[in-house]
Amino acid sequence: MQQRSSQKQEISSPRPAAEGTAILEFYRRPGGLTSPGRFTALFDELPGDVAALVRTVQGLVLHQYMAKAYGVTLSAERAGECHIRSVERMLECLLAHDGRPLATSRPAERRLAGVCSHFTSLVTAMLRARGVPARARSGFGDYFNPGYHEEHILCEYWHAAEARWVRVDTQLDEVWHRQLHVDFDPLDVPPDRFLGAGEAWARCRAGVADPAQFGIFVGDLRGLWFVAGELVRDLAALNRMELLPWDVWGAMPRPGQPLADDQLAFFDQLASLSRAPDPAFARLRGRYEADDRLRVPATVFNAVRNRPESI
Repeated sequence: MQQRSSQKQEISSPRPAAEGTAILEFYRRPGGLTSPGRFTALFDELPGDVAALVRTVQGLVLHQYMAKAYGVTLSAERAGECHIRSVERMLECLLAHDGRPLATSRPAERRLAGVCSHFTSLVTAMLRARGVPARARSGFGDYFNPGYHEEHILCEYWHAAEARWVRVDTQLDEVWHRQLHVDFDPLDVPPDRFLGAGEAWARCRAGVADPAQFGIFVGDLRGLWFVAGELVRDLAALNRMELLPWDVWGAMPRPGQPLADDQLAFFDQLASLSRAPDPAFARLRGRYEADDRLRVPATVFNAVRNRPESI
């Protein structure tokens, strides 16, 4: 697929208008989970454009649900790598499998076994290391399972030349292209193909989208309660706390839980913040820091492993 020329340019530190400086500076810095930590120096050798960084991550991570398409059968131990949250720990695991420089693509069996959040956290960390504002976004893609919007996490980075946020789906390599028949540029995902959690919530609440179409195929978990949980994850990611897609805390509803009027009003407010996070940046940051229902605690509930875990 032909990529847009705007993504081929060398990335560099942008110089935004004065009113946007604080926002871009915030997303230029790593969060607690996206810091490469003791492996920071390894990022120095990485390529300097977005498309090349995306290819680099594709050579480092294997999506656990697509492993067989790459000729790999994951052991239970290897599949457990998908529960790693921090970039530093991801890099530690990667290097244990294959100690070569990060720019060297690994055979599929020696990649980190992960999911969308691992692709996204790594490319977000690499972009931030280059001084490029980047952030993870939680929401729903319509290109995985026809007729449904599947839970997904991808990266937004600030394109300085075009003065806009560009969404990148890092996991969509050629294998994914063949499987899904991708008909758009994954280096610039159209807004109608990936709906941020706030947009998905607003559409469901307005009656223009069916909540039963939003969720995840694993366990067939779908509904407005699921979209509400994704709203909390997206708000956390917008505050540089990038969690696993099955981490649960605070205000997230239980599976299948009907939402009372006060809950609906609460999530309406969150959706208004995350649909357009830059104009609402000060309120978004303040609301997150002040509300225990939103702020990520030291321990979250891993809904896949059915146990609390420290982050």
